[in-house]
Amino acid sequence: MTILEESYMLSNGVSIPKIALGTWQVKTPEAVHPTEFALNNGYLHIDTAHAYENAKGIREGIKASGVNREGIFITSKVRGESKTYTKAMLDIHEQLADLDIEYLDLMLIHCPTPWRLFSHKESRPNFYKENVDVWSAMREAYDKKLIRAIGVSNFNVDDLKNLINETGVKPTVNQIQYHIGNTQPEIVKFCQENDIIVEGYSSLGTGRLLDNQDIKKIADKYDKSIAQIAYRYPLQNGLVILPKSVHDKYILENADLDFEIEQEDMDFLDNLSL
Repeated sequence: MTILEESYMLSNGVSIPKIALGTWQVKTPEAVHPTEFALNNGYLHIDTAHAYENAKGIREGIKASGVNREGIFITSKVRGESKTYTKAMLDIHEQLADLDIEYLDLMLIHCPTPWRLFSHKESRPNFYKENVDVWSAMREAYDKKLIRAIGVSNFNVDDLKNLINETGVKPTVNQIQYHIGNTQPEIVKFCQENDIIVEGYSSLGTGRLLDNQDIKKIADKYDKSIAQIAYRYPLQNGLVILPKSVHDKYILENADLDFEIEQEDMDFLDNLSL
């Protein structure tokens, strides 16, 4: 078994593969081949979002791959701007239609606020009530078996506490920015204490880590690329990762992570200030 076949168990009993093909900023025409190639080379998990507007390309890639729907874990997200029950339900049904599937494996609230208002500052608007309304739509879709698991993205601890306290239903997942030098420990700790799987996006720090000489020294020690170290790091910390590429070479390389970073090197990476 390779790491592409390994999974975590969500709190509702659904199994989620540890590695997903990320598709952020990949538009419909460019999404077809990477999806097909990834699925034909062992990937089992595709991560998209309503806001990415690439579902139809992913649909064609899935069809071209010949892989059965039941063998693929598909994640999508309700738009950050969709802050009502009605808009959230529309996003869910549009994603199902555009992907031409009967169910999504995981649906997330993409952002706790509309994107124009999002920040990590405590002073930002909270949209607590609106997120409860969106959660209601997602729970209904879950009950109707249109979604196998529901979660959130970019939620801080207060956002999570509000959702749980108001609804009594914990998200199964919180997808957050997480990379060497930016690990958001308060959020990760709360999620781990509450049986919420953390997914880490931007493992390369939106490309900034690729020129880091400290990480390169670790990569050279293991005869790996900087990117492979950057992706292996969150995996060893128990996260799902979402490596993105439209190039065959990197789709393969990003999943070639069946190695172990020694603890002293993990400690070094933990303490890097970037």
